Amino acid sequence: MTGYGGALVTGELAAAEVQVAPATVRKWVQLGHLVAAGRQGRRHLYRLEDVFAAERVVRGRGV
Repeated sequence: MTGYGGALVTGELAAAEVQVAPATVRKWVQLGHLVAAGRQGRRHLYRLEDVFAAERVVRGRGV
């Protein structure tokens, strides 16, 4: 998606953006649909554009 400028967010915020539980974001990582783009302490950070792409793939809306 455009307009986010590659913003990095925590798994909790990523989950809120696509209206799923944080455990779902962790599952997407486990299944290889999403890769962390960085870390902040112990927290993994994700690009919003990657989160939206993973959500589209998982929900069957293509890439």
